[in-house]
Amino acid sequence: MTTSTGKDSTRDRIVVAATAEFARHGIAGARIERIAKAARTSKERLYAHFRSKEELYATVAAREMTLVAEATRLDPTDLPGYAGRIHDYFTAHPERFRLMTWGRLELADGTPPDIDDPIQATVDHKTEQLRAAQVAGHLDPVWSPVDILMFVSQLAMAWAGQTDLLPADEEQRVAFLGARRAAIVAAVQRLFPASGT
Repeated sequence: MTTSTGKDSTRDRIVVAATAEFARHGIAGARIERIAKAARTSKERLYAHFRSKEELYATVAAREMTLVAEATRLDPTDLPGYAGRIHDYFTAHPERFRLMTWGRLELADGTPPDIDDPIQATVDHKTEQLRAAQVAGHLDPVWSPVDILMFVSQLAMAWAGQTDLLPADEEQRVAFLGARRAAIVAAVQRLFPASGT
């Protein structure tokens, strides 16, 4: 990540370092000293940009949610395809799956009131997209949009956190994940068939 001048800023370096730290250690286990050192800055400079570790995590999570959204593109008329893209993304980037999982686990009691919750904002936006697709006749209106989103997302990410169950051999791993992807897409197709529009 670079600024418009082409040089990385202190803030950019902090976010990149924090992304790796949070993915590896979670929020509670992350250390500001390590983040500052990896970002080639001081704790004081870090706190000049971010008031707390939670605010820094919220910034990292918002950036990651944007990357996920760009890579997976929710198309309410083709939820099987969307599920396949989510599977592909998170099995290719298990560290990003860990990063988001830490947030759900450690912020289960809620995000501090003075910090926006990027995950909730993303859920709200996607459920509105799904609701609009129902109104347009592309999705069965009997389902709650939030249930559709959760069912599809959970199916799509079923293998993202199961790296210990994957074959060690690369060729076998690719074939195994390909078969899992096909199963996920087929399951979502049965639940929420693509409308073909």
